[in-house]
Amino acid sequence: MKTVNLPLASAILAAGMPSLLRAIELETGALQAWDAYVKAADARMQARVDGQRPFLWADEEAGRRSPLRRGEILVVPASARGIQSVPNGLIHDWMGAVFIPHTTVERFLAVAHDYDRYKEFYKPVVADSKLLARTGPDHRYSMVLQRQVLFVNGAVEGQYQVHDFAVDERRGYSITATTKMREIAGYGRSAQRLLPPDQGDGFVWRLHSIVRYEERDGGLYVEMEAMALTRDIPASLRWFVKPLVNHLSVESLTTTLRETRDAVNSPHDMPGSLVSYAPKIR
Repeated sequence: MKTVNLPLASAILAAGMPSLLRAIELETGALQAWDAYVKAADARMQARVDGQRPFLWADEEAGRRSPLRRGEILVVPASARGIQSVPNGLIHDWMGAVFIPHTTVERFLAVAHDYDRYKEFYKPVVADSKLLARTGPDHRYSMVLQRQVLFVNGAVEGQYQVHDFAVDERRGYSITATTKMREIAGYGRSAQRLLPPDQGDGFVWRLHSIVRYEERDGGLYVEMEAMALTRDIPASLRWFVKPLVNHLSVESLTTTLRETRDAVNSPHDMPGSLVSYAPKIR
């Protein structure tokens, strides 16, 4: 979906597919294409930091900030209509934005870094979550994501690496990537089991997200680019599956941003340890 990782995966299980698809393995060609795609996305983020592009996507075109200020959540394809074919796989890439009035960077980061409570903030998609390690701007956490799409109850267990960057006192961003992703076969049943990495139905092979924020206009703009690598769709099913994937991707990212706004606005207690880390300004 935070200096920040939001459950990027909620934009992913959007790639749920009918159970008639056979199990497969992630292939080298798809992984190479994914690595190149992610590298280019990170470079575009660096261009925003360097001032070659507006820091916020919302500032790139007139008229984007107004609906955000009215409380709307905007979700659009980040490139290639949201889906791009690669050898034996698909890359999903969506951009979402929300404005959270009357809040601060500090309060937002308190929620963003509260990995143990992701399972509360983002239920039922996030079935479990846990902080694994925190060293300055580097965080590691685990998360179990599950979602039923059509007749499939898909679930994955992943570990995530987050690196935080503070541009200045009002702006910052984070880059989050999966370091391990394993599908859970038979999720929810007594015989459920973890599959070896890069094997299974291919609902999601890899996740990558870039989240940026800026405090201004009496609140905080939060934007998230959510990327995922999934299996390809057989040609005979594309007419049916691709529109479903697009619809679910928009719905999932919209829900993630709305739940983030709700969590920031809620009066839940936030221990001081969650806000004690101030990212080093670049």
